[in-house]
Amino acid sequence: MTVILERDPDQAEQLQAALGGGATVVGSFDAVERHLAAHPREYAVVLGAGVELDAATGFAHNQRITRPALGVILVRSRVDSNILGDALRSGMREVVELRDLTGLAVAVRRVHEVSQAVAGLATPGAAEPAPGPTGTLVTVFSTKGGVGKTTVATNLGTALADHGHRVCLVDLDVHGGDVAIMLQLFPTRSLSDLASLSTVDQGGVESVLTEHSERLCVLAAPLTIDAKDQVSAAAVTPALHMLKQLFDVVVVDTSGQFDDFALDAFDQSDLLVLVGTLDIPSLKNLKLATGTLDLLNIPREDWRLVLNRADAKVGLSPKEVEETLGLEIVASIPSSRDILAAVNRGEAIVQAQPKHSVSRTFIALARSLVERPPADHPESSKGRGSRRLRSKQVH
Repeated sequence: MTVILERDPDQAEQLQAALGGGATVVGSFDAVERHLAAHPREYAVVLGAGVELDAATGFAHNQRITRPALGVILVRSRVDSNILGDALRSGMREVVELRDLTGLAVAVRRVHEVSQAVAGLATPGAAEPAPGPTGTLVTVFSTKGGVGKTTVATNLGTALADHGHRVCLVDLDVHGGDVAIMLQLFPTRSLSDLASLSTVDQGGVESVLTEHSERLCVLAAPLTIDAKDQVSAAAVTPALHMLKQLFDVVVVDTSGQFDDFALDAFDQSDLLVLVGTLDIPSLKNLKLATGTLDLLNIPREDWRLVLNRADAKVGLSPKEVEETLGLEIVASIPSSRDILAAVNRGEAIVQAQPKHSVSRTFIALARSLVERPPADHPESSKGRGSRRLRSKQVH
């Protein structure tokens, strides 16, 4: 069920019709509170265009704390960056234009999926997270294709595993992720199989992983083009949560879009690695991305700027990149044909040529991101006996 707060009868009727007529319409926040008290399993509140923005954001902020499984959807006559920023900072799940009634129905369905996932984690009898320290989640992101984002992610994950950490590489690019192929893996299960799990618990998550080496596993992107439609964003949140319990470090590669999967990763990230190159299109896209990340209230102290192909002589300097973005470059990766050669062999260059200048840069970056040593685990150094992982299969 869904409750709609809208005082204008005509707009209330439009919103109710868009949701199939089953939603409850009320005219005040007090009425919303009474409805929520009487229906504790309610999963969505739609705040109509007639609700003042300050009141709407204040309500969303309170619900985020008191009812984390409840999704608040804001409807506006017109959506601009200021409204979007205020809404996201307050904890709104979705912002929809009044004229986009189809989009409203889709937003309510997405909120329902997320609500079920969040509620499942808190339900008595549901799978509890594994005890012990929580691992570090590092998300690698760039809105410009071709900057080497996946190369950075795979080499960071491999370097951390070689340094003794238990690492999981997650490929959230559902439209065509390349993490598996860059490591010469042939997975039998992937992100799309999360939706088929009855519960997103330790055994279920481990069953969809592919083992690369003793300390490195991969959660691969969908294996076929049509499988991307089977990936549930609602299942990604608890899966990432569980992976942080099972591994020292989780490295997430993203699609380069601010989609639901990237937003889920941002929510659970300890560090965000932004990747760029020395060209104006890359710089422009990074500038736009940082503006959106600010709107999403992702703390800048958690950002790390990495410059790939940093020795290119193209008339744009690293200093100009730093000044434009207001960020310090933490690592400058030099150009090398050996990187592409390693990719074509299905190897990370940090393993193929650990003394290469590129490898040394990746290794130093990896150690700087996760400075603490690997945690001591009661299991033997050969891995967890209970882990059910899919080994790589060569065809």
